Amino acid sequence: MFDPTVLWRAPEVNPVNRKARSIPGLNPINVYGRVFFFSWFGFLIAFWSWYAFPPLLSQTIAKDLGLSQSDVANSNIVALTATLLIRLVAGPACDRFGPRLTFAGTLLAGAIPTALAGAVYNVEGLLALRFFIGILGGSFVPCQVWSTGFFDKNVVGTANALTGGFGNAGGGITYFLMPAIFDSLVTERGLTPHVAWRVTFIVPFICIVVTAIAMLILCPDTPTGKWSDRHLAVQQNLASHGISGAIVDVPGSLTDKATTGTESPSGSGSGTDEKKLGFEAVEPKRPAGFAHEAQIGEQAMLDTARGEVVVKPSFRDALPIIISPQTLVLAGGYFCSFGAELAINSILGAYYVKNFPYLMQRGSGNWAAMFGLLNVAFRPLGGVFSDLVYPRAGVWGKKFLIHFVAVMTGVFAIAIGLTDPKDQDTMFGLVAGMAFFMEAGNGANFGLVPHVFPQSNGIVSGCTGAAGNLGGIVFAIIFRYNHKDYAKVFWIIGIMTIGINLALCWIKPIPKGQIGGH
Repeated sequence: MFDPTVLWRAPEVNPVNRKARSIPGLNPINVYGRVFFFSWFGFLIAFWSWYAFPPLLSQTIAKDLGLSQSDVANSNIVALTATLLIRLVAGPACDRFGPRLTFAGTLLAGAIPTALAGAVYNVEGLLALRFFIGILGGSFVPCQVWSTGFFDKNVVGTANALTGGFGNAGGGITYFLMPAIFDSLVTERGLTPHVAWRVTFIVPFICIVVTAIAMLILCPDTPTGKWSDRHLAVQQNLASHGISGAIVDVPGSLTDKATTGTESPSGSGSGTDEKKLGFEAVEPKRPAGFAHEAQIGEQAMLDTARGEVVVKPSFRDALPIIISPQTLVLAGGYFCSFGAELAINSILGAYYVKNFPYLMQRGSGNWAAMFGLLNVAFRPLGGVFSDLVYPRAGVWGKKFLIHFVAVMTGVFAIAIGLTDPKDQDTMFGLVAGMAFFMEAGNGANFGLVPHVFPQSNGIVSGCTGAAGNLGGIVFAIIFRYNHKDYAKVFWIIGIMTIGINLALCWIKPIPKGQIGGH
């Protein structure tokens, strides 16, 4: 039975890596609650600014800059292309520098082009600006890696789904906020539309900068302190529990082998420190400040230390992980779910205007916003279901959930495409049904990610997140070349989603012989 007090009380923690085994989401004073808050809020602010153009683009900005339908579509594709590249880089950056610094750096880098929106006066300037604003979309990767680093396997699916779902809601909030701010500047401040839409972008710029600075000041890298000291912290935590063992390779490749030896780390800066951990039998000494420890066995502690401590990536170690079938499963699932969500987010307001012209810019924007806002409930449900099936069906259960919701997403997308509803109730009902399974699929996908090569979580998260953007680009290109035949593209997305997931459903969820992550 669910105990509501876990939402605010200090959580039990894993005695080795100090990851929380519950989510104190209503307690920002607690370090786990605070990191949870900045994980989702930072991504929400980033997503808001990343998608700040579409609510105003098809009418106000297009009229001001003289844009064609193709120009609008091209700008949507360019924004996704930049995010694809940033996510590929952000994954290894998280493993090397830590997710907190990567997160804040991504936000601050994306804030600069956001503030420069007012300098756009032609289609070339719009394409260049949206490319660099696309940096903000890369913040999803450190958001998920940071969350994974603070929450243990029993709740990490829920934690990642909540941070991702609340953050993704920024794609819905932007459809409310940007038109509302624009209308306020025109009607209450007397600005012309030409000036007002440019001034509107100052609001997300301020929010991004404040959030990034607060994140750096108020939050730690890991539950054990500095990112550079994470291996030493694990060694000390094992020693404090009187656990002894051989020197163990911190895995950086697909094959994990324990070796014997007598060396022990002497610092956190050398290559040896990154590849070896020494476990010596010592007099147990309980560390101060961690009274809420979960009780787990000695072997589970050793497996956690051997298989779930993130290492600095090298290309030689990263390449087998990037091309592994397990990473392909995650990438393929996210290609379909998040990729479709991104592409649909960009055109949904225009689709509603086409089928229901009386809604106009603000009305269609409000209804389109609901698609993104449903992430607040539906993406977390995917993570919750993932965590619920885990004790009963293990990682295979988590993988089956990904494919099941994907097939259901495809069914709803095909239904929208074949009927092309002209009735509001039918349209909004089908879109809501599709959103349920699509957004739950996002959450379910990142419920499995922490189990796959956990020692390289940044790389796996980056590849998965980048695949989502690749899907967004592919689907946006299909929208681009079908012009305003939105219904046709919906059923194409549905068929592709079902086909890709059926093709991947046979692959094992984690590689044979992997230590940790089970």
